[in-house]
Amino acid sequence: MNARIMKHPILGERDPGKTMQFTFNGCAYSALEGETVAAALLASGIRTLRVHEEKGTPRGMYCNIGHCYECRVTINGIPTVRACMTLVEESMIVEAGTVLPTPLQKGGHHGCLIP
Repeated sequence: MNARIMKHPILGERDPGKTMQFTFNGCAYSALEGETVAAALLASGIRTLRVHEEKGTPRGMYCNIGHCYECRVTINGIPTVRACMTLVEESMIVEAGTVLPTPLQKGGHHGCLIP
């Protein structure tokens, strides 16, 4: 699937430029030079970039300007990178965020968090 907008009614036509390859969750995708990870995945039909750390509900692009942090992914082993603010690089390895174990549980004296 390629849902890139190559001809915009206001911005005009986009020069396709160089195509780069990267992976997301082990699958190969392509991006145009200057494209963010989020835009490249969206153009490929990928809507879920991670899941909520505790609930496991899907998360994706929300604000697309770096404020909300909903698009956090792991890039080349570095966690919590914003996909909407990071340009694709050749051979980049992107992984979705997954459900994490909850390290703390409520309980104890005065509702304090205890391990």
